[in-house]
Amino acid sequence: MRLLSIITFTFLSISVVFAQDNYDAELIPSAMRNRANATIRNEETVVDMRSPENVMYTVKQAITVLNKNGDDNARLVLFYDKNISIKSIKGEVYNEVGKLTNKFSQSDFKDESAVQGFSLFEDNRVKHFLPAVNNYPYTVVYTYEIRYKQNLIIPDWKPKPANDVAVQKSTYTFICKPTDQIRIKTQNLATQADEKIDDKQKTLLWKVNDLPGIKPEPFSPFKDTYQPFVKIAPQQFSYFNYKGNYSNWQELGKWYYDNLLKNRNALPQTTTDAIKDLVKNEKTDKDKARKIYQYLQNKTRYISIQVGIGGFQPYTAADVDRLGYGDCKALVNYMQSLLTIAGIESYYCVVQAGSEKKNLDPSYASMNQGNHIILCMPLKGDTTWLECTSQKIPFGFLGDFTDDRYVLACTPEGGKLLKTPKYGSQNNLQVRNAHLIIDQTGNLSGSVKTIFSGTQYDNHEEIIDKPFIEQQKLLKEDYNIDHINFEKITYLQDKYVNPNITENLNLTIKNYGVINNNKLFIVLNAFNVKGTIPEVRNRAMPVYINRGYTDIDTIIYTIPENVIAVIEPHQKALNSDFGSYISTATIEGNKLTYYRKFVLNEGTFPAQGYEQFSKFITEVNTADNLKFILSLKK
Repeated sequence: MRLLSIITFTFLSISVVFAQDNYDAELIPSAMRNRANATIRNEETVVDMRSPENVMYTVKQAITVLNKNGDDNARLVLFYDKNISIKSIKGEVYNEVGKLTNKFSQSDFKDESAVQGFSLFEDNRVKHFLPAVNNYPYTVVYTYEIRYKQNLIIPDWKPKPANDVAVQKSTYTFICKPTDQIRIKTQNLATQADEKIDDKQKTLLWKVNDLPGIKPEPFSPFKDTYQPFVKIAPQQFSYFNYKGNYSNWQELGKWYYDNLLKNRNALPQTTTDAIKDLVKNEKTDKDKARKIYQYLQNKTRYISIQVGIGGFQPYTAADVDRLGYGDCKALVNYMQSLLTIAGIESYYCVVQAGSEKKNLDPSYASMNQGNHIILCMPLKGDTTWLECTSQKIPFGFLGDFTDDRYVLACTPEGGKLLKTPKYGSQNNLQVRNAHLIIDQTGNLSGSVKTIFSGTQYDNHEEIIDKPFIEQQKLLKEDYNIDHINFEKITYLQDKYVNPNITENLNLTIKNYGVINNNKLFIVLNAFNVKGTIPEVRNRAMPVYINRGYTDIDTIIYTIPENVIAVIEPHQKALNSDFGSYISTATIEGNKLTYYRKFVLNEGTFPAQGYEQFSKFITEVNTADNLKFILSLKK
């Protein structure tokens, strides 16, 4: 697993005091129950930036879990280390009518290493707790407080944590000195902050009320685009004995490089000599980098520590060289150090990784927008990107984990926002060619060759090294055809910058055809029928297609002799804003050729366009289910 978590900072509550609350679940308005699995009754969050080295974050939250699907919203997870101290945790559990049934404290939390078995990260720990309650609804009240010895990171306030959580009331208070300079970004808030300033402190207060649960809608945008939030970044900051200030990405990247990255690339002479010997016969920097990347993959392994938990400073290249493992920060710094030996320039890049394409915000620089590190090599205009945490991923390929988004390159000259490569629908290909023989009982046998490229490369990359039995199991799930059996499975990989996987299968499918009244019915599209999508009335969200792709299928059927094929020449063509589709079927002698091409376009479309999108996909599904008929009467 790569780093998938966003930076988690939980600084929490002491000074906040609720009024005497009644947690009877019947008091929750119906609008706050509808479409919700849990309801936040009241939440008060306070950030008190007493000094750059002393930030207190306090929270008190009362959340009612309405049913079993809401249980996970009652879980509390807190990370800490030698620079982050959990000052207090306490809580209560109330039953359906608001009667107190249990109390808990910090001693009831499980306390574990955040990463077990790795000496570099033994200081990173996690406390977590989930009440054991089986009767619904129930209410959990958490009160907790954490002290941070830095103010580089001020946690974002996101009062609505999930679509299935309703919020009756939530407030966020930020306190600082009146002379402190801060930058603020807000989104989807109905009102501005209430601001109070005197000679001792400045206080900002944001409120939200009555945020209902949201019914999930297929192909919706990421929730960060429509949920409310407040982000705060102090201009003057302290980070564990480092001082600095920034107001833009250039200044932040400069500070990052000068204070956290510089002078951490020294390597033993034996490693330096080994790298020089490794690349001595390579003619270009790109070929040298490819050799060094293979060296990295063979020598190191990745351990998952999210950026922020393990700190923002990578462990030294010498540590990784000695131990053979590291998190994304350490492995990127190590790879960069190896490249430096060969005289190859590269950039340490902060990125928000994940299948959702999330950009660093060009208009708002802050340290807590990234969760992963990758490497960029400019290579005199032949820019090449490296994912350093995988022992398998091809050189220069990012896949759908970090593609098509802004990243922060930290350089000696300062920070630069760069864009990672985009894999469009024309790049994300699945091209299949099959030769199948059908007999008079409806059984199929033959060979199938499929080439996967672009982000569709990821679809089958993990299956390659599995045992044959495991490959069969995974392919049966993927192809999802009754009675399918794989007699031979082979894979070939082209691991260049634009990699692909070739899958070759020998297979049989018993009873694929259906016999009725001396006729055999066969669905022409054997392997790639597009499923329908749900109908949505009164669509609220825009239609968002995260990635486009292209599927091309060509299947040649050999028909039994002495039977009559009942099929008219077929051609179906569809075009819409969302994509295109064409399928054809022709017969010549005992050969029936089926061809299909489906293109899905990425993009954001108006909510009212969902009906058109659903219609387009339904028409594709109908065309994909086209049958041809063999008359078994001689």
